[in-house]
Amino acid sequence: MKRKESRKVPPACFVAAMVLSVVLPAGGCGDRKQSSSPPPVPEVAVLTVRPEPVELTTELPGRISAYRVAEIRPQVSGIIMKRMFREGSDVTSGEVLYQIDPAPYQSALTNARASLSRAEANVPAVRSRADRYKELIADKAVSQQDYDDAAAALMQAAAEVEYWKAAVETARINLAYTRVTAPISGRIGRSAVTEGALVTAHQPLALATIQQLDPIYMDVPQSTADLLRLKSRLKAGYLDRSGADQKKVQLVLEDGTAYPREGTLEFQDVTVDPTTGSVILRIVFPNPQGVLLPGMFERAVVKEGVNPRAILIPQQSVSRDPKGNPSVLIVDAGGKVQPRMLEIDRAIGDKWLVLSGLASGDRVVVEGSQKVRPGASVKVVPFEPAKSK
Repeated sequence: MKRKESRKVPPACFVAAMVLSVVLPAGGCGDRKQSSSPPPVPEVAVLTVRPEPVELTTELPGRISAYRVAEIRPQVSGIIMKRMFREGSDVTSGEVLYQIDPAPYQSALTNARASLSRAEANVPAVRSRADRYKELIADKAVSQQDYDDAAAALMQAAAEVEYWKAAVETARINLAYTRVTAPISGRIGRSAVTEGALVTAHQPLALATIQQLDPIYMDVPQSTADLLRLKSRLKAGYLDRSGADQKKVQLVLEDGTAYPREGTLEFQDVTVDPTTGSVILRIVFPNPQGVLLPGMFERAVVKEGVNPRAILIPQQSVSRDPKGNPSVLIVDAGGKVQPRMLEIDRAIGDKWLVLSGLASGDRVVVEGSQKVRPGASVKVVPFEPAKSK
């Protein structure tokens, strides 16, 4: 009979089994030891709220318009003999712009003066007759009717003198109107007529237009909603407008650069435009270099007032719920995180202006809010804002 051979297990298998039996229990004990250690306290950067005075401004778009505008129209009819200015140049008040043919008006003046001389020459004889009849009527040498006729003739002669004096003055004025002069100083535009053109008195077409550009106006529309909001803030004490420079206005040009000269808020219109629901703010800017031209669209930075106890917090510290309501996390006296709902006014630079929800001394979480939840204990470090290069 053949003897059955027994299967032998290699020695390497026994060694591997012994190693696994030792390593596996040891590894399990190590995991249980590590999971029992407490998690580290999260660290957050906080900003301590400190109220400070802040000047509030609002940026409003507006149009530039001339300080004064004069449309030149003739006051007498005639032929333009000469244009006496250069288009686009600066003119002064009283400067002659056009010369209308003066010949017919000179003739009318001469005729009126001659008629005045004739009327004045007739007066002495009529007065002498009236005086003589006045003496004779006492002796009944002339009738009352003759005296009345002489007195009436004297009055008529005097009235005729006054009439021709007025005619002479009218003729003189019309002759002066043949020299069309500038009523204001400013910059004159293009001429609508040339030499040889026939113009009529008070015609609808202006010969030219003069605009005074220094100083110059800027008309800025402000919505009535903003106006009411500003009044409510003033009444509630959020704003103070007692400063001497509160009417000063800055101007931002179309290319984004700042206009070097400050303007002054002249007045606020009292009538609301029904189509836009806004009122007009009129601002005066000095314009000695002629940088600002009528029709330009610019932006005015208008001062609303100074908030004496404004609270500013970094924008990155504010989060919003699905409805858009703003809130922040603060660290209370016990070192725990608590949520706080806010009412925000506007952005000033990279910060939010807070109207309500925070008080002086509150510690607002600026960095690390993603690592914590309300009620959690945290380690506080001061927030260091990034320095602008």
